[in-house]
Amino acid sequence: MNAPVKIDTDAKKQAPTPTDLTITVRDERFNRGTTPRRWWAGEPFGTAWHNALSATFPRGEAFFIEAVKAHRDGADPQLAEEIRAFVKQEINHTREHIAFNRLAEDHGYDIKAIDKRVGEMLAMTKGRPEILNLAATMALEHYTAMMAAEFLGNPKHFKDADPEVRAMWEWHSIEEIEHKGVAFDTWNHATKDWTKWRRWKVRNLMMLIVTARFFKNRWNDTLELLAQDGITGWKAKWGLFKYLTVSPGVVRRILPAWLAYFKPGFHPWDHDDRALIGKYEGEFEAALMPAE
Repeated sequence: MNAPVKIDTDAKKQAPTPTDLTITVRDERFNRGTTPRRWWAGEPFGTAWHNALSATFPRGEAFFIEAVKAHRDGADPQLAEEIRAFVKQEINHTREHIAFNRLAEDHGYDIKAIDKRVGEMLAMTKGRPEILNLAATMALEHYTAMMAAEFLGNPKHFKDADPEVRAMWEWHSIEEIEHKGVAFDTWNHATKDWTKWRRWKVRNLMMLIVTARFFKNRWNDTLELLAQDGITGWKAKWGLFKYLTVSPGVVRRILPAWLAYFKPGFHPWDHDDRALIGKYEGEFEAALMPAE
């Protein structure tokens, strides 16, 4: 009888983050003194979806920063440098989404209601083991990286968008791809004394929890913003469903990358998509600020 096959749930001994990766802090500013139209995406569903996402970023990215910083002690020099650059990038993202959210509020959208709900949800994480906050951050950073790659790789997402708003989302997407492995490598560092099974189990269970909450909350937030445009009932739900799953179909299109997260030995840099950064890099060269 053949011996049972052993599944290595942490197959890679070394994180495959590219050794030549540079995480560049681009100190860009957008949406200052501009007045994009109410439906800046060219239609209500993409506008509401992205407005709902943006409303979560100021508090959400502060949470990511603290979760990663809490586990940086003892990190090797490369990871320590990547954490510093990650923090600076996320601080800039927070600043720019605060500015963008003000524009949405100027059009009469109740963005603060979403921000308040995010704050209440994050308050529930107080007191729980900090390693779980890092696990949640790692899962959510995978979401931001998946959507960033989709936004940069598929021009349908912002084809009719206000140019300044589109530039902001492209800039944000570039940096999300660039630092997509930082939370994951910090997790590997923080859990280096765990068994392979425990590391794999907690990582994947947290992704399932995060996924359920992410789509439930973003769906409800988006429907609430659509209602503020007078779009309600089945018209709102069907329109949003088509936007997310048909065209441009971000949820459908990120599904393979989402499934890959559960693979034994997975790492975000298994797929090197830095070529997407090069498509847009030149637009931001004038504002580059070296990571210290």
